[in-house]
Amino acid sequence: MGIFNKLRNELIDIIQWTDDSQDTLVWRFPRYENEIKNGAQLIVRESQVAVFVLQGQIADVFQPGTHTLVTQNLPILSTLAGWKYGFESPFKAEVYFVSTRTFTDRKWGTQNPIMMRDPEFGPVRVRAFGAFAVKVKDASTFVKNIAGTESRFTTDEIEQQLREMVISRFADALGNNKMPVLDLAGNYDKLSRWAAASIQPDFDTFGLQICNFIIDNISLPPEVEAAIDKKSSMGVIGNMQTYTQFETASAIRDAAKNPGGLAGAGAGLAAGYQMAGQMGQAFANNAPPPVPQPAGYFIVVNGAQSGPIAVSDLSAKVASGQFTPQTLVWKQGMSGWSAASTVAELSPLFAAAPPPIPKT
Repeated sequence: MGIFNKLRNELIDIIQWTDDSQDTLVWRFPRYENEIKNGAQLIVRESQVAVFVLQGQIADVFQPGTHTLVTQNLPILSTLAGWKYGFESPFKAEVYFVSTRTFTDRKWGTQNPIMMRDPEFGPVRVRAFGAFAVKVKDASTFVKNIAGTESRFTTDEIEQQLREMVISRFADALGNNKMPVLDLAGNYDKLSRWAAASIQPDFDTFGLQICNFIIDNISLPPEVEAAIDKKSSMGVIGNMQTYTQFETASAIRDAAKNPGGLAGAGAGLAAGYQMAGQMGQAFANNAPPPVPQPAGYFIVVNGAQSGPIAVSDLSAKVASGQFTPQTLVWKQGMSGWSAASTVAELSPLFAAAPPPIPKT
């Protein structure tokens, strides 16, 4: 630096930073041999703080406002320096301006799929991507642990590391919440809050704060999505026989619109009916068996065996006089023929029967 620049820097007594970039986190104020005049004006704008470093140690952190750098404002600095003459002469210190504004639209995404266990589909792989916002909440910690002595520190220098921490903690949150994959789309906000809470402890070690965490999309592998779509389609179709009849009727209508269409569509309709028959047979094979009917009774009428006859039909015979308490009956499980009145299942039939018609 030439003698003119040296003299100009010694005469400057205003320390400030007007940030015209979009990615600067820390900027070191340039001074000749880091000399600062006693009584210099320090201007710290909103969304900034100024960190004073003396002999490798952080001395003071100034919040937004205009500060006059005198002994009363720098007690820690004066203790570290231990000057005999106070601040009558320039003192040497480094001034780092730290941006505290929120840096938005930091992209993240899973490079490899995340394996999770779903209660319906079993083990599945999902991918996710989104964005997050970050800001410096502890300037001393950030300068000490991350920025160091660089004259300018940008978001590009730390973004990759932050992204890796975000993805790692998001995978933990996704695996621990036990949420079915089909419910994830309706719970992005809840999952985002869980992930942000899981990520923040890692950011604390850097003096950073995660201000917003957004999930744009969580997707399944294409083959799994195709299987879900097929299952949804079957649910929409509903009754397969009705659907087949509707499709057949539609084919006939469309064929009738074209000359010779019905004749040309004959083979297709035949194949369609054959397919419908096969599908109907498949559904029939899967149909439940018929409801079992109660066993009927064999009865003796005029010395001849008749039956088996259901109990409901025997009640009609009681009314007509063809079935009496003395009628012999038998069914599977009985040891032999017995009078109907002695069978517990049949005795109520005679109690409800009307008396004989009186003779005139």
